[in-house]
Amino acid sequence: MKQAGKIALMVAIIGAMCVALMLSGARLGLWEPTTGLGLYRNFLNPLGAVITGVGLLATIIHVLRKEKGRAISGGVATFIGVLCLVPMITSTINPPVRSAPINDITTDTANPPAFLVLDDTREGARTSLEYAGAKVAEIQAAAYPDIAPLETDLAADAAYARALEVAQDMGWEIIASDAENYRFEATARTSVFYFADDVVVVVTELGSGSRVDMRSVSRVGRSDRGVNAARIRDFQQQFEK
Repeated sequence: MKQAGKIALMVAIIGAMCVALMLSGARLGLWEPTTGLGLYRNFLNPLGAVITGVGLLATIIHVLRKEKGRAISGGVATFIGVLCLVPMITSTINPPVRSAPINDITTDTANPPAFLVLDDTREGARTSLEYAGAKVAEIQAAAYPDIAPLETDLAADAAYARALEVAQDMGWEIIASDAENYRFEATARTSVFYFADDVVVVVTELGSGSRVDMRSVSRVGRSDRGVNAARIRDFQQQFEK
């Protein structure tokens, strides 16, 4: 009984380490991103419930025994358990809006930038880089009406250099770059679960300025949960800073 708080705290620490491993295991090369996501979906809530229950039990035991110091350990364990349950609690109170069922987002749906180096054989790919056409364009227009080309006063060569700089600052892996044609292809990784998405950026000369188009495509999944659209927005914001 006297060690209940310590045991609860150990359970909480081990549980927290397991959660961290679910989120970062793919980044460490332990498994594919889909494996980490599957572990998260299947085990986060049960793990959080166990930690919370053990922590509460330890807290009650030490409070009844008037062992305030040891009760703190149980309280900390309970807090860690509740943190693990926050995603479930949040989604229950405020159910997330269903994302558009597409994973290929571009600033130009009429003439989407094409991938010339990356292809359907890229590692772990379960989706094609061939643009699906009008149906996808229609869904994108309804879901992400703000996604549009970026027009800048910079000359094409300067805009290309700036785009490449931003991509590198955002941590993208540049797969191929073509300074003569103002285009490059890259792979971007999500911070959580480390999913790979492929990106192509093309700069077009426009009289006194230029236009920057891009396309971001997920390697797995029917829906990208808005990640690709968010990446394009972030890239454009960083470009204009």
